[in-house]
Amino acid sequence: MKRILFICANNSALSQMAEAFLKRITFNRVEVFSAGIVPKNINPLGVKVMKELGIDISRQRSKSVNEYYHDRFNYVITVHDIARDKSPVFQGSHTKIHKSLEDPSKVRGSEKVKLEQFRIARDQIKDWLTDFSETYQLG
Repeated sequence: MKRILFICANNSALSQMAEAFLKRITFNRVEVFSAGIVPKNINPLGVKVMKELGIDISRQRSKSVNEYYHDRFNYVITVHDIARDKSPVFQGSHTKIHKSLEDPSKVRGSEKVKLEQFRIARDQIKDWLTDFSETYQLG
């Protein structure tokens, strides 16, 4: 079974959404994990926009990359530039992939404005991972 690790700065939104989407897209035929450089609590707006698509990430927890340092993966995927620049080197042979996504939690404004940015990020992740799973024959 292939193993994939998504890494973002805080493991509070982007990598959490990516983990949940890839699990769904591949019908759990791939082991999928997520972690952050400096973990923070899962962002409630991320939970809300994922729930709009019927995906519940409220029970997921934010994890540090240190939890996975000794694990082996087929793909280590950074989803934010900070994660790419600060991610540790993982053991074993694996494919490194970077997807530069904007962190919606950095957006300032009303809740409506923030929710819209979370929806944009969510939809970008969904579309990208649908293509990714087809390209790498994960489904």
